[in-house]
Amino acid sequence: MTVSMTREQGLELLRQMLRIRRFEERAAELYQLGKIHGFLHLYIGEEAVAVGSVPALTNDEAIVATYREHGHALVRGTSMRSLMAELFGKATGCAGGRGGSMHFFDASRRFYGGLAIVGGGLPVAVGLALADKLQGRARVTACYFGDGAVAEGEFHESLNLAALWKLPVLFLCENNLYAMGTALARHQSQPDIAAKAKAYALTAHTVDGMDVLAVDRATRRAVEFVRQGNGPCFLECRTYRFRAHSMYDAELYRTKEEVNEWKQRDPITTFEQTLRAARLLHDDDWKNLDASIATEVEDAVAFADASPWEPVEDLTKDVYSQPVGDQQSAITQKLTTDR
Repeated sequence: MTVSMTREQGLELLRQMLRIRRFEERAAELYQLGKIHGFLHLYIGEEAVAVGSVPALTNDEAIVATYREHGHALVRGTSMRSLMAELFGKATGCAGGRGGSMHFFDASRRFYGGLAIVGGGLPVAVGLALADKLQGRARVTACYFGDGAVAEGEFHESLNLAALWKLPVLFLCENNLYAMGTALARHQSQPDIAAKAKAYALTAHTVDGMDVLAVDRATRRAVEFVRQGNGPCFLECRTYRFRAHSMYDAELYRTKEEVNEWKQRDPITTFEQTLRAARLLHDDDWKNLDASIATEVEDAVAFADASPWEPVEDLTKDVYSQPVGDQQSAITQKLTTDR
């Protein structure tokens, strides 16, 4: 296999995938220890999609993601400290501790969610792209969503409008074959998702989402297509999550044999092998990468642990309908007691 990249580029792709993996492995441990509460949807196994696609965008091009968005935020450049603090629900988190795992947000990097509603990011992305077009700004909005979103009305409405108005949107479907616990063939009469996009007159392609280089090439072509004013483009990235849908998932809908089979295509392991075969990865590189990432992760955990909770006095900040009188006093007293 011919690899057309420098050693530095290869190591950076490997580093970013490994950062996501180690961040989430640690998050799972902290969840079990009661440091993280609520929902936690892990991206383990799907790292090649975020790492292969996000760098194709410029800093002023928007990203709209799903509730499985930790990897996208990390690659976009939001600090691991602020992301871990958000998982802890601390005031130093990227959303002030109010969003948690499903609502990472960083307006300074034009990272607009973390959105918990399945398919909810699609019309948001269309709106951002429409604003850019009306203002004459030549930039792309990237919208990530899973195969489960294809069953939602927003999917069809958003693709139709984007194609009709030739909006600069890159739709990236992270097809991991399961909508929570329902296999793709059980909820879609037409399981070829790219074909659905073509039905709305979108240019659509399918790519191996377990291959970071394939995702990188496909995304860069798609982004350039959209930037040139050709309207929206659609990429279906066929991938697989190695962990359960969420930490509450009993995972009774697929076999261990199926999961193990997909693990043979682990995007990190296979890319490491590719780099070694091309003599771009030296013996000490993996050890050094892993050690530096472990330090970064533990620094983020320590930061989150030491960070303050949001003051009770800020309870009604940014809330449009505010409690009054005895209701406000009762809420404040309960929160103070609970802590």
